[in-house]
Amino acid sequence: MVQQQLEQLSVIGRCEYQKTCALLVQLFDQSATMYQKLLSSPNAHQLDVQTQQGRLTWLVYIIGSAIGGRVSFNGNDEHDAMDGELVCRVLQLMNLTDSRLTQSGCEKLELAMLSFFEQFRKIYVGDQVQKNSKVYRRLSDVLGLSDESMVLSVFVRKIITNLKYWGRSEQIICKTLQLLSDLTVGYSCVRKLVKLDEIQFMLNNHTSEHFPFLGNNVAVTEMRCRSMFYTSLGRLLMVDLGEDEDRFNSFMLPLTNAFESIGAMLANAETPMFASEEAKKALIGLSRDLRGLAFAFNTKTSYMMLFDWIYPLYTPILLHAMELWFREPQVTTPVLKLFAELVQNRSQRLQFDVSSPNGILLFREASKVICSYGRNILTVDVPKDQMYAMKLKGISICFSMLKAALCGSYVNFGVFRLYGDEALDNALKTFVKLLLSIPQSDLLDYPKLSQTYYVLLECLAQDHMSFLSTLEPSVFLYILSSISEGLTALDTMVCTGCCASLDHIVTYLFKQITNKGKKRRGVNQPQGDMFLQVLELHPEILHQILSTVLNVIMFEDCRNQWSMSRPLLGLILLNEEYFNQLRENIIRSQPADKQAAMAQWFENLMDSIERNLLTKNRDRFTQNLSLFRRDINDSLKGPFMTSNAGLDMMTS
Repeated sequence: MVQQQLEQLSVIGRCEYQKTCALLVQLFDQSATMYQKLLSSPNAHQLDVQTQQGRLTWLVYIIGSAIGGRVSFNGNDEHDAMDGELVCRVLQLMNLTDSRLTQSGCEKLELAMLSFFEQFRKIYVGDQVQKNSKVYRRLSDVLGLSDESMVLSVFVRKIITNLKYWGRSEQIICKTLQLLSDLTVGYSCVRKLVKLDEIQFMLNNHTSEHFPFLGNNVAVTEMRCRSMFYTSLGRLLMVDLGEDEDRFNSFMLPLTNAFESIGAMLANAETPMFASEEAKKALIGLSRDLRGLAFAFNTKTSYMMLFDWIYPLYTPILLHAMELWFREPQVTTPVLKLFAELVQNRSQRLQFDVSSPNGILLFREASKVICSYGRNILTVDVPKDQMYAMKLKGISICFSMLKAALCGSYVNFGVFRLYGDEALDNALKTFVKLLLSIPQSDLLDYPKLSQTYYVLLECLAQDHMSFLSTLEPSVFLYILSSISEGLTALDTMVCTGCCASLDHIVTYLFKQITNKGKKRRGVNQPQGDMFLQVLELHPEILHQILSTVLNVIMFEDCRNQWSMSRPLLGLILLNEEYFNQLRENIIRSQPADKQAAMAQWFENLMDSIERNLLTKNRDRFTQNLSLFRRDINDSLKGPFMTSNAGLDMMTS
């Protein structure tokens, strides 16, 4: 609500900006003067202090929104000078409140200042900002801040102050870290930041002694923002890191000590001396820290430093923890997310040398984690109302991890079977077991789970069809049924993924049927025959999918027509007799005077289409389908044609 009001004020305030600024300056000076008097008076009533804090909070929010309303491409020197007046006042107030943080502070006022800093950053700090603005002239005259680097120094000092004194406020810590993260994204900005003494202090002293929110005495729920902190530190470290391993190891020292400490505690896991809660909290925090670093290290050099640091020395500790606390998602979720980030080929950072086994080693570790978690979580009875938090969330992360590893293009998966390595088979078999433990309705009820499942399925259908074709009939039918459900999902990403998966499966089936009976030298695929036998026993599943796809294309608001068109041709060729029945039923369901037109449109749909799935034939079918859908839609707009009869028949 406050944000919506501020967005409106940012526009309204700019209409007659001179009057707006004059009023804001007047009101701010009155409140700031009164606030300062109250703070210096030993007899001041707390209610009066809180009243002025409330007034200043609103004024700081409004000043931030007024500055944020500046249109970057329509600069006005007078307006920039007015902004400078407002900025100076907020920074002076900040100096006053920060000087009193050892005694007390106002959380709402601090949040308002962070909102102000964010607006000021967007308009006057960063790569796309003109640095000759009159804002900087006014800041130089009043506060001695003559350039952007000095202003950035103010930002960073405020960030450090908040992290030091506001560890008890999750809101302030998170918004402060978001500000730091935003500052470290810009190319030129991050390079100016690393030259500041304050930033070097952070890079050299990221411990709970200096930043209490990094300690193990905070609540687990308040540790979530630690990843953001270490992502920012990682970006800053990378600017001048290069291949300097000594500097990297020096930076990692607090994390190294944390790992050693956790390892020592876990070694006593079976003894009465085991400090379970302390070990858990330390592990949760460390996992979040490392995930933040892994996200930031998006170059080959920096990633390999991290990988060599964590493997093989510390990954066994993470695995041990997963085995020990598999029932506790507050522990398993951060560890799973860390591994999901490590296997992510972000910015092509996982480009290993031809003589390096690191890609295979990395996948092996991911496989161990997936298998360990999967094996254990399947033994846990979870109440229905806690299903997502206790089980499905972890499974979703495992799906995401497996997808990232399979699609990362840094592992030759043919090597595993060739040399008898079971890491790939174990991971895929665990995926199947986890999938079958999920009621099919839950796949679409939980958006994050549905997205991770369907993108993983698309990856498997594209590159690992040999695995899918060996699945038990019940598993294959489950997957086809989940695709059928996903085709009508509201989430376009899910629907598009289903279309792609279906296209790969249908293409594979069509090739199997086409090649059946042909002599192919050196090829022996009995599993393909089993695949076909399942569909011969249960033809209704593909019939239902064909009906669903055709129904969506003909009678619904199809948002991804091209994606829908790709599997449709294969479905028609695999089910020609059923398609002909479907077509006749649709034609007969139309009013008598429209039946001939509908029949002609179906003829046009298959015009010049051959019995193959070659690219040229597919493209021709896609073009025909566009015209087919256009004709159907034009007719549906008429007063005498409805889709109800066709709909009822097709979905029955």
